[in-house]
Amino acid sequence: MRILDGGMSNALEDRGHDLSDELWSARLLRDAPGEIAAVHRAYYEAGATFATTASYQASVSGFAKAGVPRDEAERLITSSVTIARQVRDELAVDGRQRFVAASVGPYGAVLADGSEYRGRYGVGKAFLRDFHRPRLELLVAAGPDLLAVETIPDVEEAEVLVELIDEIAFPAWVSYSVAGGRTRAGQPLEEAFAVRSTNVVAVGINCCAPEDVQQAVELAAAVSGKPVVAYPNSGEGWDAGGRRWTGDASDSTSLAPAWAAAGAEYVGGCCRVGPDDIRALARTLG
Repeated sequence: MRILDGGMSNALEDRGHDLSDELWSARLLRDAPGEIAAVHRAYYEAGATFATTASYQASVSGFAKAGVPRDEAERLITSSVTIARQVRDELAVDGRQRFVAASVGPYGAVLADGSEYRGRYGVGKAFLRDFHRPRLELLVAAGPDLLAVETIPDVEEAEVLVELIDEIAFPAWVSYSVAGGRTRAGQPLEEAFAVRSTNVVAVGINCCAPEDVQQAVELAAAVSGKPVVAYPNSGEGWDAGGRRWTGDASDSTSLAPAWAAAGAEYVGGCCRVGPDDIRALARTLG
């Protein structure tokens, strides 16, 4: 069992940072990298085996819109991995094995309008290849243990990413944003989880409601034959128009043993899940 970390953005907000601009947590790669390191450290110390880098919403084009020159944007993207690796290595004195997963969010995340919860961006596969490949190459060159290709709402985008993963020949997990037993773009999960790639080491879901996890884990294990990754949100919902979270949080710690029994070998949290939640999860599954 591998315990993943929780949300980066909520942990940074809890430390007093305003992430309301389009760069979201990626802005702190430039403005406060030490704060990102502090969040990684908090999750590791809470029992997480993996730190997920602050690169989910980081791209050359996104930084360019904020006035960041290309060479600086590329440096910031690679720094997301460097920061996490440095924290991991600092903690290595305790003898525990820890890993760094380089976050690769969907194209919709860069649009900063909630498109990662809808998919179907109105662009073709060639456009998506051109968008994703440069940052995949930057992240891999920085030396993570694997890629966390996450919150993918659309099977077509996942297909592009899996092709690129195979071309680069680097290990990755691929996880979808789902709702009600389908991808956010409306495709059947059986189709989504039919990933045929030796470089994809796990498939699953993230950034979804806890109640959507069990069925998805069972399907992912049956369809893919691979280990399953599962890291849902707190249960709150994202209001893209108001740029805020709504509803009540729920504790999914009690649900996690059933996910593990169904095939989830990588379990953690996503948005609004913090270090205390990961500590409880690690105790439950440890």
